[in-house]
Amino acid sequence: MKKAIALLFCAFLCFGVVKAPASAMSFQPDFPLSSQSAELVSLDTNAVLFQKNPDKRMEPASLTKIMTFIVISEQVKDLDNTRITVKKEVLDKLLGTGSSMSGLKSGDVLTAYQLACCMLIRSGNDAAMVLADYASQGNTDAFVDRMNQEAARLGCKNTHFANPDGLHDPNHYTSASDFMKIAKYAMKLPHFKEITAKEVYTYKPAGGSESGQTRTLWTTNLLIISRTDNPYYYKYANGTKTGHTDESGYCLVSTASADGYSYLCVVLGAPSVDKNGKEIEQRGEMTDSKNLLKWALNSFEWKKILRKDDPCGEVNLNNAWNKDRLLLISSQEYSAILPKNLSSDSIVITQNIPKSVDAPVKKGQKIGTAALSCGNQRLVTIDLVASESVEQSALLKTVGILKSIFTSVWFIVIISIILALTALYTVLFLYTNQKRRKRKLKKVKKYRKF
Repeated sequence: MKKAIALLFCAFLCFGVVKAPASAMSFQPDFPLSSQSAELVSLDTNAVLFQKNPDKRMEPASLTKIMTFIVISEQVKDLDNTRITVKKEVLDKLLGTGSSMSGLKSGDVLTAYQLACCMLIRSGNDAAMVLADYASQGNTDAFVDRMNQEAARLGCKNTHFANPDGLHDPNHYTSASDFMKIAKYAMKLPHFKEITAKEVYTYKPAGGSESGQTRTLWTTNLLIISRTDNPYYYKYANGTKTGHTDESGYCLVSTASADGYSYLCVVLGAPSVDKNGKEIEQRGEMTDSKNLLKWALNSFEWKKILRKDDPCGEVNLNNAWNKDRLLLISSQEYSAILPKNLSSDSIVITQNIPKSVDAPVKKGQKIGTAALSCGNQRLVTIDLVASESVEQSALLKTVGILKSIFTSVWFIVIISIILALTALYTVLFLYTNQKRRKRKLKKVKKYRKF
């Protein structure tokens, strides 16, 4: 398979752009999704393996707390040793909102890390608001502004936050593609992966009415709850965060890893109520995420597409003795995560090389590039370099210069002008001579007559 793809690659390069055949792989699973929007990415290569309405604006619900954690991590440098007192006025703002709560009490003294666990594991709006209030010194609007600045910095185009906890707001939205950027960044931060991988978490407040008492929190992410009666449990899943409101439906950011492969999945807008407003028992976001992660782990693998120095086409060569073609080779090795059943005719190649190059050429000199795609997924653009050094022929260089001169537009124009002037001069010369001869003949006739 590797040789077939490499050989096909070389052959395609000789003809430039090759259109994908009808059977080109399209990165589509063979099962439906109930979620309105989704994106699946390889964490090993950042390649997008699947998308469904990736730019559609959707409410993120409690996925919002991932961005809240990002801003908290920026503003609170020591989560483990920063102690925060839970304020009654912060908790009171959540009364009557139907918020998901982690059970915080007014006067509790917890570390920022403990509050982050309450927010990310149990999806506590109370913890999110306490953290935002602390980090912004009571100015939650300023905290939300920072969330939006961070979203813009990460390249989000269809995202705007209106609060730190994810409660419904018409001006609170994101997209699967945008939230993939947010989630990937969060996973690089200290503590995030560790916290969101926890199935259960216990902690003790350091102050307040329940100081020293043990509290236990269970994750809301059913993919990682290992009970035997849990149909959504997936043994390879290892995080991260759920979300739900009546308006947003069910949402989930999840990860899974096995055999050296890791994938990140975002699904938004799985239905939570039917058309009659009755709650749906089936958790579509869990089913969709589990199916997508299983599909990725079962269907994709590393494939070596090119080796360094693989032949990748030829280019016309000028000014070299006994050599008019130069072999081009790949400048690097390239491997990608692709479907296991990939066929060689799924590879689409676009080359960008000149019609010809002039000697001298040095081995390894960049001559052009080649873009490799599979389906609608751009895989890589590689440099094509000279396979050998070629010296310049002085004679052929001179011949080439003369040829270029003689075939140049300016030379042809100048020669044409010279020929035209010569022709004009010849005509004028003949015309003038003819007139002179006529005058002489007239004089001779007059003389004879005389």
